Amino acid sequence: MKKCIFAGTFDPFTVGHADTVKKSLMIFDEVVVAVAENKRKSVMFSAEERAEMIGNVFCDEPRVRVLIWTGAIAELLKKENTPFYVRGVRNGIDCAYETDDFYASKDLYPELITMFIPAEQCHAHISSTLVKNAIAFGTPFENYVPQAVSDYIGRRSDVSKTNKNTDL
Repeated sequence: MKKCIFAGTFDPFTVGHADTVKKSLMIFDEVVVAVAENKRKSVMFSAEERAEMIGNVFCDEPRVRVLIWTGAIAELLKKENTPFYVRGVRNGIDCAYETDDFYASKDLYPELITMFIPAEQCHAHISSTLVKNAIAFGTPFENYVPQAVSDYIGRRSDVSKTNKNTDL
């Protein structure tokens, strides 16, 4: 059985992330989506919330497993006994960053095989930061996230109600 790791902060999980998982399922028997806890990043949603949202997106897909990870991805690859690390890339900046990350991770796990999956052109502008900004400004974000994520965010009253623009 071939499996891969697809890791990220996923704050929140976007349609681009979902597309990367779907494409990975065309190649691998199992996709482990690792919600990374990056202490240097300020997040809108807790790791548990992010994992729940992703689980909701793939609730009917038994080949997707979601977990929370706080360590180096090289350690997770070893723990999961797979060399395959999938990265979604939107542009040359993402590709350069991921290439640098590949070389650093390869030092920690020489068996590492990183696969870049380019974003569809219609998703190339979508990022979690774009979604968080849309939420913060009370502007539409629903087209940038899977329906299950939109539904989850809509149920969070502290996000959906307090971030609406109001006249003062």
